[in-house]
Amino acid sequence: MKDGKFITMAFESSCDETSVAVLADGREVWANVISSQIDIFKQYGGVVPEIASRHHLENINRVVDQAMEEAKVTWKDIDLIGVTMGPGLVGALLMGVATAKAAAFAHDIPLVGVHHILGHISANYIEYPELKPPFMALVTSGGHTNIIDVEDYNRCRVLGATRDDAVGEAYDKVARVLGLGYPGGPKMDKLAKEGNPDAIPFKRVYLEKDSYDFSFSGLKTAVLNYLNTEKQAGREVNKADVAASFQQAVMDVIVDKSVGAVLERYGNDPAKSAGKKLVLAGGVASNTKLRAMLEDACAKKGIELFRPSPILCTDNAAMIGCSAYYKYKEFGADSMDMDAYPSLPLPDVE
Repeated sequence: MKDGKFITMAFESSCDETSVAVLADGREVWANVISSQIDIFKQYGGVVPEIASRHHLENINRVVDQAMEEAKVTWKDIDLIGVTMGPGLVGALLMGVATAKAAAFAHDIPLVGVHHILGHISANYIEYPELKPPFMALVTSGGHTNIIDVEDYNRCRVLGATRDDAVGEAYDKVARVLGLGYPGGPKMDKLAKEGNPDAIPFKRVYLEKDSYDFSFSGLKTAVLNYLNTEKQAGREVNKADVAASFQQAVMDVIVDKSVGAVLERYGNDPAKSAGKKLVLAGGVASNTKLRAMLEDACAKKGIELFRPSPILCTDNAAMIGCSAYYKYKEFGADSMDMDAYPSLPLPDVE
């Protein structure tokens, strides 16, 4: 405890960001230090797991010290340690889990493992102090595209998931063939603003009727086929039009399905109207096109939209600390036998 507040220290290392945060009472961020490896992986065109793990090992103690200095806390002030235990790159996860377990053991502090996706959703609790479940969440990132019915802080139901490429992964692959470099998402978003979203009629993939799943592999292939056809015909490609048309095809499906899920679950029953909310989460949640389209669609359907600041959309430890706080309040501490789980499933409602 410090100043009468419950203090959580959290670790996030699921991919290529080494992050440590300190929070008070679950939602008040005192420090959120993020050491990114983006510049390292630009030369490779993507994350190399072994290199990411090595840099986590090199960075994590320095990031811990910086977070504690910014938060003006000592180990005696820390009431809880939270850490991402999955999903993610197993070597990267292990760096965070091992450090968190060592700190918890050395200082006799309770330890809680957090699901990375629940962490992303929890970023909104930090941004919006008034927000609480139930609500619908749209999680979009390099590894995930999910529509999730969040019934409580620690319970949810996955309504839709990607069947092949996640949206962020599709963005990166299309950016690569356009020669935009890594990371592809922000570069595609920027270039698309200069193009015509109706220039190229890429197909919208909705899958079966009433399905909330996603598939972006076919769209990615359509972009590759278009570029090859134009090259063989000797025609110059307008990269901005390609980026804008690809992005429009992606976002039309994402917006339609996520808004449709809110209306089906919470829109028709007055008793459930408190849940008529859509929460954005994940790295692609900072995409300007997605935000603009959802703002418009939600306003037309009377849905309250919540979207975290860009810094809270990326992988960060503050969101993990918030999720750890609510998990600890309900279930208490995890065992020190806790491990890293690269394919950890979400805690579905039974």
